[in-house]
Amino acid sequence: MSYPKRTAALVSAAALAGPVLLLTAPAARADVVNVDYQCRTPIGAKSAVSPIDIKGVRSGGGYRITMSWQKGVSSSPVELGKGAMSPSATIRLGGADSGTLAVTGPANAAAIPANTPIKISDLSGTWTPRKTGKVTFTAATLTIKALGTTTTCNPSNSPGPSLTLDVTAAGGSGSSSSSSSSSSSSGGSAGRLPQTGPADSAVALGTLGGTVLLAGAAGALWLTRRNPAVRR
Repeated sequence: MSYPKRTAALVSAAALAGPVLLLTAPAARADVVNVDYQCRTPIGAKSAVSPIDIKGVRSGGGYRITMSWQKGVSSSPVELGKGAMSPSATIRLGGADSGTLAVTGPANAAAIPANTPIKISDLSGTWTPRKTGKVTFTAATLTIKALGTTTTCNPSNSPGPSLTLDVTAAGGSGSSSSSSSSSSSSGGSAGRLPQTGPADSAVALGTLGGTVLLAGAAGALWLTRRNPAVRR
């Protein structure tokens, strides 16, 4: 291959490296997980399996976490009128964080017939990262209050996480293994929560792609400058 052709090939390969790398760094993963709820109701035990979906969206300095049920759980022996049922739940945190997150939602918008699975409205809450790393969100306890009674439902099948987020803690404070990189990258943030997610991954990997491009161009220049010397 001639030197001009080799130079063009090197530059083309370097230019393509950036876009390829941009496709390989997801910052979040969501799965619909079947949760087998065992419920303690005023009239005895009941059970139901519902697919659970949990989503996280950036909101100010944290995330808006929303939990959705695709099927109804438990039931009532009498009709529940509009607004008679109030749901709430907890989400178990794992990975880089721990504890639970409380999520709440509106009362039922329409009457629920007797002996019909109760469809839970979307429940949401705000969560702020305390540590840097991957944090998992798993369905935990569901509580239903209606007509002066309380029904508590707990997962019995040890469900897996419905959501995983790769986050950075507020103020750039992370794990000890990444403390040096966190302090150097948070210098211009003035205490703000660093951006996390696909956009920041794109910036970081785009920078890497640019570095590869410059390295390719430098190599091409070296080959071009070296060519006259070889011909002598």
